[in-house]
Amino acid sequence: MLYFQMVIMAGTVMLAYYFEYTDTFAVNVQGFFCYEGSYRKPYPGPEDRSAVPPALLYALAAGVPVLVIIIGETAVFCLQLATRDFENQEKTILTGDCCYINPLVRRTIRFLGIYAFGLFATDIFVNAGQVVTGNLAPHFLALCKPNYTALGCQQFTQFISGAHACTGNPDLIMRARKTFPSKEAALSVYAATYLTVKAIRQMQFEITVQ
Repeated sequence: MLYFQMVIMAGTVMLAYYFEYTDTFAVNVQGFFCYEGSYRKPYPGPEDRSAVPPALLYALAAGVPVLVIIIGETAVFCLQLATRDFENQEKTILTGDCCYINPLVRRTIRFLGIYAFGLFATDIFVNAGQVVTGNLAPHFLALCKPNYTALGCQQFTQFISGAHACTGNPDLIMRARKTFPSKEAALSVYAATYLTVKAIRQMQFEITVQ
């Protein structure tokens, strides 16, 4: 069972990697109308210069729950030791043919694994949604830099489709095509939901023990 779970976890991580850092899954190229006002907002600049840089958000979404899980499981374990006879407390758990792990370590690793799996799964679903929808950012035209003359844009109602319409930086254009659903919002909601549920369950356990 442990090996099966490890295979699933490895597959989830690899799938998230392919979505995030490769072009294995092509983004749906959504077209636009000439001079469309919905996508003519000014480019706000690189994401790492925003009010909440992605690196900071990802660090909080990954680091804070890890600390909460470790502190919470340690507190629960100490509470169990304080309310039971130490000699009767289960000290080790058999996890394989020859490997024994302390219950505190086992529970902590298990919950960290569950959280990590959910985090990568959320990332995969968000990336899949972005790839399928190809929703354009409000500042898309500022990055696309279409050559309206070459495209023959003589009226606002003319529809432009195809990746060849853009002349800007391909990497920035690709990011501007992947805006919905919001990855930052999805990861933040997942982390907050997990921590809330975990805190409620630990409070219920402490009340039951007392």
